[in-house]
Amino acid sequence: MEPTDLQGIIAFVHAVEAGSFTGAGARLRVTKSAIGKSVAQLEHRLGVRLLNRTTRSLSPTSEGMSYYETCVRALAEIEAGQALLASRRQLPSGKLRVDVPLAFGRRCVAPVLFGISSRFPELAMEISFNDRRVDLVEEGIDLAVRMGELDDSLSLAARRIYAQRSAICAAPAYLEKHGRPRSIEDLAGHGIIAYGRNGIVHPWTVRHSDGHIGKFQPQARLVLGHGEPMLDAVLAGCGITFLPTWLIADSLKRGELEMVLSDCLIENVVVHAVWPVTRNLAPKVRVVVDALIEHFSSPPWDVA
Repeated sequence: MEPTDLQGIIAFVHAVEAGSFTGAGARLRVTKSAIGKSVAQLEHRLGVRLLNRTTRSLSPTSEGMSYYETCVRALAEIEAGQALLASRRQLPSGKLRVDVPLAFGRRCVAPVLFGISSRFPELAMEISFNDRRVDLVEEGIDLAVRMGELDDSLSLAARRIYAQRSAICAAPAYLEKHGRPRSIEDLAGHGIIAYGRNGIVHPWTVRHSDGHIGKFQPQARLVLGHGEPMLDAVLAGCGITFLPTWLIADSLKRGELEMVLSDCLIENVVVHAVWPVTRNLAPKVRVVVDALIEHFSSPPWDVA
């Protein structure tokens, strides 16, 4: 495409919308004859008449109307791209409301948000911590971090930021007293600490002895509704559990926990940043999404 082609397209679109070359010229602050010349050159290059002209008005031909609709969409995309680049040059400011999961948010997301807050003093943050799935639009939340499957909502945009890995682990003292299981099937003879709420015990995603990855329903002796008390319980020697690496990494490094069935380290939960759909992503949201993606690309807690 030649530079003059774009000029002709802009002149043509404004001529259709204004209904005359005079009106298009007023919009673009050029003469009527300049608009007419640009449109005529465009028609010559395309080899088709786009406008029907009379002494009093002009109107698009059928080909011209189809071309006009295509041009409007293309110009809108160009405008959106320019707005996107402009937004990236702007410093984030104003109030940003963020919702994050309780334990994962406090341990893994909050440090990233605190760093952003230090970098951008014009940005005010309100951060809520809970394991309830908030309605972003209804509750006025700008950005949320969600773990697990996403709802099929057309009102939300999403970006994957992390794939959580989890491991089966136990305290050395427990393993010394009760022995180390050699297979998933051996877990039946051990005290199991599991996650559960409202009478439902959540299954573990594991690699079975035949190599396939599937669900394992633990027969738990201790059921807890939060990850951090589960960590406390396994450190106290209450049994064997299945916890994410971001929660157990420090305890593994200090030797307070050991991985059991190390080949069962499995990616079991996908984490997304989600926000209400908008034509141009606000700088205050973009800076957080970009920072989360960068941080979680090589998380410091993950173990090999």
